[in-house]
Amino acid sequence: MSRLVETVLPRRLGTGFRWLLGSSWASNLGDGVALAAGPLLVASLTESPFVVALAATLQWLPPLLFGLLAGALSDRLDRRLLVVAVDLARAVMLVVLALALTTRDVPVAVVLATLFALATAEVFADNAAQTLLPMLVRRVDLGVANARLQTGFITMNQLAGPPLGAALFAAGVVWPFASQAVLVALGAVLASRLVLPAHGRRERTGSHLGHDIAEGFRWVRQHAAVRTLVLTIFTFNITFGAAWSVLVLYATERLGMGAVGFGLLTTLSAVGGLAGTAAYGWITRRVSLADLMRIGLVIETLTHLALALTRQAWVAMVIFVVFGAHAFVWGTTSTTVRQRAVPSALQGRVGSVNMVGVFGGLVVGSGIGGALAQRWGVTAPFWFAFVGSAVFVVLIWRELRHIAHADEDPTVEDDRGTDEHRGREEADDGGTGPARR
Repeated sequence: MSRLVETVLPRRLGTGFRWLLGSSWASNLGDGVALAAGPLLVASLTESPFVVALAATLQWLPPLLFGLLAGALSDRLDRRLLVVAVDLARAVMLVVLALALTTRDVPVAVVLATLFALATAEVFADNAAQTLLPMLVRRVDLGVANARLQTGFITMNQLAGPPLGAALFAAGVVWPFASQAVLVALGAVLASRLVLPAHGRRERTGSHLGHDIAEGFRWVRQHAAVRTLVLTIFTFNITFGAAWSVLVLYATERLGMGAVGFGLLTTLSAVGGLAGTAAYGWITRRVSLADLMRIGLVIETLTHLALALTRQAWVAMVIFVVFGAHAFVWGTTSTTVRQRAVPSALQGRVGSVNMVGVFGGLVVGSGIGGALAQRWGVTAPFWFAFVGSAVFVVLIWRELRHIAHADEDPTVEDDRGTDEHRGREEADDGGTGPARR
């Protein structure tokens, strides 16, 4: 047993990492429950594809509206306290929603407003949370640490959470949201145990937030690898958001899968994710980061085409396994690249620029997806996603070469003083173990 614990939670990562991992796993299980329960709740209150897609838009809009502010605050304030306070606020909102649902007469507008408020709070918690790992482990250990966090995200948020959320929803609309409240609160309690070093926030207390935000943008613009990642994720999330905004309707109407079947699709994506992250070290020793990104984008493009063509549930299930492997290999790579390249004092702001790219694309895409589905049916967003992705792959192909040199930036030093060569070996080893788009 001790050997298993050492494999999953290496002692060199420290006690703080274990508290962070526990907090992440608890919160991700709660959010995974909502991943299925949220769309199912909205779909149970309306028959309009546009309103269903609007629910996705309202959950993806807050990062676009508040992401930059969240990043600036993460670099100014105590990051641990920010995560704890916001997650406790989320738990309170979920309790209020669960109590309201006991009346069985909650207008869809109220549900949409609550989902928007929850997503807004999550922006501040997530941005601060993503800055904690580089403060707890050495730069050279970020690969193995991210792999372990990715394991929890896939297992809890994608694998266990959605079917649990769908099952709880089938048992009663109150249960998934009450359960999420408990899990998010537990995550806050575990995060409160962290002890973090300073990250330079005292140096910026006299500056304006606008100046801090602009500094983050300038850094991204000047760093080729991170700039390419942000541009790519923004564009591909337009196409991804268009298709996935109506996924609940695609699963139930076109594939004939019920509520539990919809949750199963996300679960199968997580199965693929586990396979992808388990093989991550082996893959990265044989494929350059640039080629890895290129292959992933081709897989995503073909995923949209295959889903647009098929009517068979089992075919869609296989597709989701393959897509899941791509999505989480991409996620592990892009997160590690960014964390290695960005100085600690800028982690929040650069992360927020990336967040704006992620959710800006999702917001634009979900609006397009809802309109296309309303006019031409649930497969129209998938056809749009295929064509748009194919065009962008051609345009971005050469730019992805910048990724290959992402962790060679001499301006970013490892505060723990470990050499880069050993860091690459440990990152590869971390990727071979069991491991956010």
